[in-house]
Amino acid sequence: MKAVLKNYRQSPRKVRLIADLVRGKKVSDALYMLRFVDKRAAGPFAKLIASARANAVQKGMDADKLFIKTVTVDQAATLKRFRARARGSASRINKRNSHIAVELGVK
Repeated sequence: MKAVLKNYRQSPRKVRLIADLVRGKKVSDALYMLRFVDKRAAGPFAKLIASARANAVQKGMDADKLFIKTVTVDQAATLKRFRARARGSASRINKRNSHIAVELGVK
């Protein structure tokens, strides 16, 4: 089963830290670990995994046998902003977004 979160307003580089933490784990273990991770992306990531688990249960799979098969974090559209700098010039600020996809498998 699969669940996707699009346009999450955090840099993919930061979100991949959480993705690497839960990849290959059992769903129950991953959700338990995410409770204690001190990163902003941990909350939405846990919600996404819970959504994928609910999708799997809806299709008739056993929730205890599910594990995280693949996790992908891709870059989404970037918001471009400008900050005033010295002597009338400007510097660009990139506000990056992420697409997160979680796929579950059965052991």
